[in-house]
Amino acid sequence: MAIVLIVEDDEDVRALVVHRLTQAGHEVIVEADGEAGLAAARESMPDLVILDWMMPRRNGLEVCFELRADEAFANTRILMLTAKAQEQDIERALSAGADDYVVKPFSSRELLARATALLSR
Repeated sequence: MAIVLIVEDDEDVRALVVHRLTQAGHEVIVEADGEAGLAAARESMPDLVILDWMMPRRNGLEVCFELRADEAFANTRILMLTAKAQEQDIERALSAGADDYVVKPFSSRELLARATALLSR
């Protein structure tokens, strides 16, 4: 299947997302902060990156900007998974290059459906 990088600092959210995506047959890589997430992205060249917004060392929006500035990630899909639910937050993330946006709390079934849709593009 696909290589999916999850960059999320909340251990419970990470575990849920890893479980759901692994169950679907994807290879999953996990990091807990933005800086480590960028390094992992460069090393693994994932098909999909699932990013939390509020994380230590670099936030998800900064990671999204950086990935989109690098041509090597032109075909990598980015899904923001965050508690930030304001309309302006969603607009900022999409303007930064996110392909989709899911607000916490979330349905793991919906997250898997959106990840699958992004990977099929």
